[in-house]
Amino acid sequence: IDFKGVNMVINYDLPTSAVEYIHRIGRTGRAGHRGKAVTFFTEDDKPLLRSIANVIQRAGCPVPEYIKHLPKLQSKQKKKFIKKPLTRESICTTPKCFLKKGKRKMKTTKENIKEKKKGKEDKKGSKLQTVSRS
Repeated sequence: IDFKGVNMVINYDLPTSAVEYIHRIGRTGRAGHRGKAVTFFTEDDKPLLRSIANVIQRAGCPVPEYIKHLPKLQSKQKKKFIKKPLTRESICTTPKCFLKKGKRKMKTTKENIKEKKKGKEDKKGSKLQTVSRS
């Protein structure tokens, strides 16, 4: 898929390989246009950083020295990361005020459904009572 006009990509989780990194950031800077890519990483991601840093450096972009000197990832470890990426806590980007409004709406909707069901049951019950009286 080609998205025209993408000038920035933000990776909230570190790609598990240099190839995946290239694929992700390839959405920006197409057809000679310039673009930016920002990638967040944690301490747990450090083993994956060196291969991605090499790609960044070969592209002519600056790479911090401490990343260049991280230990090289062995092939067994690399396969492990690719098969089973790090698990992370889910991130919610929806502001809390919207979530509260959504919960209120959900609550009132559920209450309305319950009331409708009760109303139907009451109507059925009243019909039965009317029939049993006559």
